[in-house]
Amino acid sequence: MTHHHFTPSTLHNTLGSHAPTLVIASGDTVTAGTADAHGFDARGAKIADRPNPMTGPFFIEGAEPGDALLVAIRDIRMTRATGWTFDTLSPNVVDPSAVQRFPARSKVAWLIDAASGRARLAEPPASLADWSVAVEPMIGCFGVAPDLGQAISTATSGRYGGNMDYRGCKAGVEVMFPVAVPGALFFLGDVHAQQCDGEIVGTGIETAAEVTFTARVLKGQKIGWPRGLNATEIFTIGNARPLDQALQHATTEMLDWLMTDYALDEVAASHVMGQCVRYDVANVFNPAYSVVCRVAREALTGLG
Repeated sequence: MTHHHFTPSTLHNTLGSHAPTLVIASGDTVTAGTADAHGFDARGAKIADRPNPMTGPFFIEGAEPGDALLVAIRDIRMTRATGWTFDTLSPNVVDPSAVQRFPARSKVAWLIDAASGRARLAEPPASLADWSVAVEPMIGCFGVAPDLGQAISTATSGRYGGNMDYRGCKAGVEVMFPVAVPGALFFLGDVHAQQCDGEIVGTGIETAAEVTFTARVLKGQKIGWPRGLNATEIFTIGNARPLDQALQHATTEMLDWLMTDYALDEVAASHVMGQCVRYDVANVFNPAYSVVCRVAREALTGLG
């Protein structure tokens, strides 16, 4: 299979049926550059507008509606030694009475030290002078073109993926998306050097990166919402607002997955899920919230 190296010249603020920037075969690997969430590249130059300008789309030969696209994230290499976040919690994640205590939100710089694997504030408050966080790169926004000719803002997410901001979408993880258009039209961007569960300040540590991924078409594997696999778990992602609707989407997708691939009926799947499911709140900042439903692979041993 071919390994492509791709530097984007045009970035998109919507996921939709845009003209492909690169045609690849199922099983090919791509190393692609990305800009940060406000459109700044590896040199710190502004090359696109906010929100979350996407690299792509990549047309995967053989992908048709009713298939799934499996994207294996091979590597995420940050290409800039700086990033940024906002400096206070998002008003929607605290009690209304707490909001008035916050100063006006500001964008602040971070220094990313790839050698030590740590990131720290460029101008920290005195109490955080010696404080840093681990660098754990993840992809905030990626997915495929939605159906019905829609072009949907990269600020949000849906069945097609999009701005899910799940910190589990990192190197070594495979994510599946439902294909809605010929070629799938895969986009990616919005890499974070680090991000908490929920993305509760409205950002991760936003930076530019190169992402290496392998795309493979799963013929006839019809799914409803994004699914993923890592070394120890399978997971599903629901995107919606309010939060309980996102949870319902993720839970239903896991139910369907266990029934289809593990030969369980509704009762058997309910027993497994009732004792083994774990949930992550991936983001509660974007127009659509994201909830992840996880089941340990160990719990599924011997099924299917």
